[in-house]
Amino acid sequence: MHILLIEDDLSLGSALLGALQLEAFSVQWLRRAGDAPRCLDDASCSAVILDLGLPDGSGLDLLRRWRTQDVLTPILLITAQGSLDARLTGLDAGADDYLVKPFETPELLARLRAVLRRQAAQAGDTWRFGALSLLPRQSLAQLEGHTLDLTPREFQLLLALAEGRGEVVGKRTLAQRLEPLGEALDTTALQMHLSNLRRKIGAQRIGTLRGVGYWLESL
Repeated sequence: MHILLIEDDLSLGSALLGALQLEAFSVQWLRRAGDAPRCLDDASCSAVILDLGLPDGSGLDLLRRWRTQDVLTPILLITAQGSLDARLTGLDAGADDYLVKPFETPELLARLRAVLRRQAAQAGDTWRFGALSLLPRQSLAQLEGHTLDLTPREFQLLLALAEGRGEVVGKRTLAQRLEPLGEALDTTALQMHLSNLRRKIGAQRIGTLRGVGYWLESL
């Protein structure tokens, strides 16, 4: 999964970057509101960790802008503003969670996992789709209790399909999730990874809407 981190403090940002990478997230770290995407594409990241107090603008303004654009990406606010009014304002503006500084990094990671579970409509750390189970923290997938031998890209592809909750996930979204910090994979490479994934989990578990995208069947 790819996380967009927007935090201006060098010490905290560096610590969060390292902690997220240890949890197998890929991370883009920005320090200014002006560097954040004006329109947050749901294909670009799985979640956003957003500081409210940025040197060139308000994280709250970014949050409101993205929500008025109908962006559904989970957003976790981190801020020193801990008053009840500030928390209510952030949550009512569309934040999925609100964490007051100073905080312990394990708590932030646990809250991030929680919002990602809710986004994927999963009840626990093991994501279940019929006989198929995914363990995002361990980058493992199991079919009928047997661990699948997936490459990192195959697992990321499966995870991106799982996040779609049975809905069609566009080709561009899938390609971008496999290369979150660079150019999206070309169609040929994406098709190759999909073909290999289908062979390992069963072709019937990945549906196709020709020319549009794919979805994960719960069988």
